[in-house]
Amino acid sequence: MHSALLYAATVLFWGTSWIAITFQLGNVDPLVSVAHRMALAAVLCALLTLFTQGFARLSRREHAWIFAQGLLLFSGNYLFIYAATADLSSGLVAVVFSTMVILNAIGGALFLGMPINPTVLLGGVLGMCGVALLFLPEFEFLSWSDARLRALGICFLGTLCASGGNMIAAGNLRRGLPVLTCNSWGMFYGGATLYLVALLLGIPIRIDPDPEYLLSLGYLAFFATVLVFWAYISLIGRIGADRAAYTTLLFPVVALVISSIFESYSWTLWSLAGLLLVIGGNWLAMRGARA
Repeated sequence: MHSALLYAATVLFWGTSWIAITFQLGNVDPLVSVAHRMALAAVLCALLTLFTQGFARLSRREHAWIFAQGLLLFSGNYLFIYAATADLSSGLVAVVFSTMVILNAIGGALFLGMPINPTVLLGGVLGMCGVALLFLPEFEFLSWSDARLRALGICFLGTLCASGGNMIAAGNLRRGLPVLTCNSWGMFYGGATLYLVALLLGIPIRIDPDPEYLLSLGYLAFFATVLVFWAYISLIGRIGADRAAYTTLLFPVVALVISSIFESYSWTLWSLAGLLLVIGGNWLAMRGARA
């Protein structure tokens, strides 16, 4: 599959997942909902793996690496980000998460021996500034309380987890491990970890029988988890973790475009300037990417 198609699929599915997430909020604790999402995704990804390429045989060491990938990318990432959203606006979370472009570039240099590309870094900085401008109205009355500062730290921990998971996924690709096999086991490990955390914290493990909850759970599990992580991790192998991370700057744009159609989001000169910065940064970051 062409890199451009993988890139577009990643942006589209993650950019539209916020709609489905709104139907997950209510009767079930968010942590448990994410655990349900990962557990269902693990089953669906396992079926996809069986019907397309079959499971690769893995050593204990390879399982350990995949467990680490699942712990960071399919559980810890969501655990911290969801905890931070209790005290932070979605815009501020998007700005903090956008630092993954920089973290992936640094992590790739430290752990994978990949040279830092100044053009990708410049594109990432421009994109981060663009995301900040897109959500500028949310920062107008921002107050820096202790709770918000703690939430910022927690959100950054979630971003570090996601970036660390990207590094391990890239390492697993270098070891020749198939993406779907790694994702199936990683989602299983991630979902099991979240269920364990819920039990330790005394959070009730329940499921909402409402059709909207179940349909949105299915969308999040298959499209926004199984397919998108298949595309995204494949993309890491094609164009590198630094360039692939730029998708995290584009899916807030997709979310705002949809919000402007179905909700009340109004574009301003600042948000349009932010959009241009994100698009311009994306163009810079993708220059020279492998097809």
